[in-house]
Amino acid sequence: MSDLEREISDARIEISADSISMSISELTNLYREGVLEIRPEFQRLYRWSQEQKSRLVESVLLGIPLPSLFVSQAETGKWELVDGLQRVSTLLELQGVLRATGGIKLPALTLSGTKFLPHLDGMSWTGADGNRLTEAQKLDIRLARLDLRVIKRSSDPKTKFDLFQRLNSFGSTLEPQEIRSAMIAGTNSEALAWLNRLAANEFFVDCLGLTERLTDEQFDVELVLRFLMLHDRSLDGMRAALADFSTKLDDWAVDLAANYPEGSDQLEDVFVETFTSLAANGGDRIFRKWDAARGRFRGSFLNTSFEVIALGVGYHIANGLPHRTDYLDAARELWLLPNMNTRFATGLATQDRFAKTIPIGRKLMADPPVQITAADLP
Repeated sequence: MSDLEREISDARIEISADSISMSISELTNLYREGVLEIRPEFQRLYRWSQEQKSRLVESVLLGIPLPSLFVSQAETGKWELVDGLQRVSTLLELQGVLRATGGIKLPALTLSGTKFLPHLDGMSWTGADGNRLTEAQKLDIRLARLDLRVIKRSSDPKTKFDLFQRLNSFGSTLEPQEIRSAMIAGTNSEALAWLNRLAANEFFVDCLGLTERLTDEQFDVELVLRFLMLHDRSLDGMRAALADFSTKLDDWAVDLAANYPEGSDQLEDVFVETFTSLAANGGDRIFRKWDAARGRFRGSFLNTSFEVIALGVGYHIANGLPHRTDYLDAARELWLLPNMNTRFATGLATQDRFAKTIPIGRKLMADPPVQITAADLP
């Protein structure tokens, strides 16, 4: 057997799955009985518009087959939804059985008109006469069949959530961190709750000054993970080690969740001390760009400033080394370095940026600062 054939054979063994055809009615009953579970961490990703939901119902009524759903069988035997959140949640909401976080039932979905069924507009499962689907239409929906792939509990846990990532990477509107959070939740929901708590730390929030959109997309949680992963990382071979960074961060985050709470207290101590100090000595100006011509910080949050200053401070705190706390002065010095306003502005690959920003941060934030040479610069 060739090496490639052996790899294919080994990987196929890691995922064991059954194919099942099931009616929407049967799937709904499994949800009502608690056999089919939608994790609360996944529910925040349910964000289809009314038009998207209505088009799904249109497809069911017209007999158009829907893509397969994927569920993972937990050790208890229950099913956890892995892929198909938008579709399943829409079908449950249509019937008025979808529960929000906390167990409160959402009202039945009110539909809007669609391309082929404009008279769906204003219709619902439980509306008043004239605005309610007929019993025949409801039955058509309830009896419509869905294809499910059930990933058995004998499958490797990390492989199951690698599958989740792949399924949600093709044509998905989810942001990378939203997918990553779902993977973390599936590995250890307590780890995700811990990360969310760090992201809500008042000093961290004050320092970032992120827009509501970025927070909704969980960019704050991604920055927490970046800090935890990178602040004390070895500089040896960093560029190669961090190539395809998003995938590397996925793998690191899932490993963190799998081993949680191991090491979490130490990581949290460094995180809290770092951002408490940053907030007290500059706040969100630290992570903005210094405009020397105007004599002020301007713009919004910048990854470059975060990687240099926050990771630089975190490194020194983690290793018990003295560090400077005149952060605004350090931020000004950063943007006055040669090439900072040109090379970084044109955009470096993530791993190339890290290979420059992280070493610069460790030198710049030392007390006293270490001289930054031409070789350090982009």
